[in-house]
Order: sequence, then C-alpha cells, then structure tokens
Amino acid sequence: MSCPFASPSATLAELAPLAGPLPDAYPEEINRRYRSIEDPALVRRILLRPEDFTPANALDTAIDLEPAALRILAAQRFSLPPVLASAGGKEHLAVRRVVARFFSPAKVAAQAGPIAERVAGICAGLAEDYRGGAQVDLAQRLADVIPPEVMARLTGVPIPPAAELKRWSQDSLELFWGWPDARRQVELAASAAQFHAWLDTSVAEAVARDDANLYAALHHAGVDPARIRSLGYFLTIAGQETTAMLIATALRTALHEGRWEQCAQSEQATAELVGQVLAQASSVPTWRRRVAADVELDGEQFAAGEQLVLKLSGGVLGEEGDDSLAFGFGIHRCLGAGLARMETEVVLASAARALPGLKPAGAEPDWMHLLSFQAPQTVWSTQPAAEMAA
Repeated sequence: MSCPFASPSATLAELAPLAGPLPDAYPEEINRRYRSIEDPALVRRILLRPEDFTPANALDTAIDLEPAALRILAAQRFSLPPVLASAGGKEHLAVRRVVARFFSPAKVAAQAGPIAERVAGICAGLAEDYRGGAQVDLAQRLADVIPPEVMARLTGVPIPPAAELKRWSQDSLELFWGWPDARRQVELAASAAQFHAWLDTSVAEAVARDDANLYAALHHAGVDPARIRSLGYFLTIAGQETTAMLIATALRTALHEGRWEQCAQSEQATAELVGQVLAQASSVPTWRRRVAADVELDGEQFAAGEQLVLKLSGGVLGEEGDDSLAFGFGIHRCLGAGLARMETEVVLASAARALPGLKPAGAEPDWMHLLSFQAPQTVWSTQPAAEMAA
C-alpha cells in the first residue's frame, strides 16, 4: 500500500502512513478487531504489565485466513509456537538470555567496521552506475544488502539466498500483518510454507553442526525444535527486514530533506537524523497485545480478550522527538535495538561520505504499510555531473 500523493515540502511525519492516527491508516476490518492505543504514557504502562496485557497475539495473523490458505499451511505442518516476542514468564526469559548473548554491546560494536567497509565497496560500484547516467534505488542496492549479512555473522545461522529471502520476508510480513484478500492469501501462504520448509532443514543442520551458532545454543538450553524454528522464522525475516526498512527510511530522509552532506560530515547529525526517523516514522511503529482479564488502567477499561495495537512511533512521540518507545519497552524490548540503530547510522554516514552530492531522483517514494510495519518502497537517487567530476 502507499500513501497519498505528497507535495515536495511534506514532512516525514506527514508521509509515513502510520505516523498519524492509526484508525485512519487501517481498513475497517482492522479497526473492528483492534483497539488503537496512542497515548505514550498509557502504552508504557501496558508494556510494563505483561501479565495483564500479554504478547500472545504477537505472531497471529492480523486477520483470519481463508480455508484455502490454512490448508496450504497445514499441509506443510506450519506452526509457530510462542517464543521470545510471543512468549512470557520464565519461558521468555530463558530464551531471551540465550539470544541476548549473540547481540551483546561488544559484539554489536564490532560490526561497525565491517559494515562501513562493505558499504564503501557497494558505493564504489554505485559510483560507476552514477557516472554512466543511471538512477539508483538505494533501498534495493544498499539497504537490503547489509542487514542479512550482519545477522548471519552475529548468529552463525544460515540465511536464504538474497532473492528468496526478500520474497519470503515481504510475503510473510504481509501474511501476518496485512489484510490480503482471499486470492492473495493463497499466494502468501504458499510462500510462507516454502520458507518454513527451508527453515526446518536449516535449523536441523545448524543444531547438528553444533559450532556455537544460535540454533545450537538454543538447543543446548533445552529449547525444542519447534520453538527454535518459530524464533528463526521471524528473526530471519523480521529481524533483518525491519532494519533494511529503517535504513531505507533514513536514506530517503537524508536525501529528500537536503541533509545528505551533513551526514557525511558529522556523526552527531547522522545520529540525530536516525533518532528523528525512529521517533516519527520507525519501520516498526506499532505492536500488539491481548488483554488477559478485565482490568482498569489509567482510568481506561480493558475487557478480557480485547486486542490492542500500541503506538511506538509517530504522533505525540514524533512531535516531541521521543524515540524511547521505538524498540518497545519493558521485558520485551527488542534485543536488536542497538544493532538496528548502529547499522542505520553507519550505513547512512558511510554512504554519504562515499557518494558526495547525491540527490533524490524523482518525486517522493510511495510507502508500504501493514499493521505494524512501514517504509518507503524505493529510494531513487542520482549524482549530478558536477559532483561526480569533483
């Protein structure tokens, strides 16, 4: 899906589909099913009470799937039992402790140099394209490339080939967080089943390899294969795809707001731009919760079984430049928060230094959005001849 036509002067907050009131961005089917919570203080209170507001629906499909799609998934024995983001209590903490070791501050910091070097190499090739008069989509050529490579290095687990990974990632996000019609559901379910089958094999191989990779570590911690596969499904897909989306949004913002050169010259300017993106238009601007039992919180009544969409970016947070909720809050705060922020800053700064004078090519890009994800679909760019000569 895309946002309406926006003028060249439109702000990031005006462009991002989920930056404004959530009901305005969702179809009626979603608004009937979910209650949107947009007050940051209330969102924080909810996330601090996981026993009352559970993550049980975190990996549910946003809408009920049609029988034809369900049959495709059943034929593959597709299942995603609760784990990490969708689990609570001791089960959540046990898995979280294992996964956190792979994303420690020291390990994340050690990735900055390899990322910068890889970006420089990619940009050297892009510079040749620009000199040939080409316009380049930085979302595809740069943002999509880095996160899967980083994820593979940190976790030691297999990553699908790039083309399959991108297709499986986008299809699964749409299947679980979109509102596809019956025909589209069948296509998406077939794609999800393919990835599930690939993952089933890759998890077994990684566990057997037992070379300190993430899946083997989870196995040694007593996590059963089904839950390892469940974690791998969205770590492989959402874990890298949402970072690619964040990088694309940052690249788009720097180009369209005339801040490309600032990012080349100043780490602080780069950090401020990424912070702005996280506050106004994060790639994961909402998350879900289910009410466990009738409860009152801050004067609001919540009924047992009620499903909530919590706003983590945009709205008041965007207006105040507050990115403190962009990666969640409380015990379920994203373990990859530091990695995603660092990756985005390093990719943006390195690209800006390697490709001086880059300009946006064409109008503002269309944006995709689902229940909990948003990003510009493309980031077309060009380099004027004078800048290339310099």
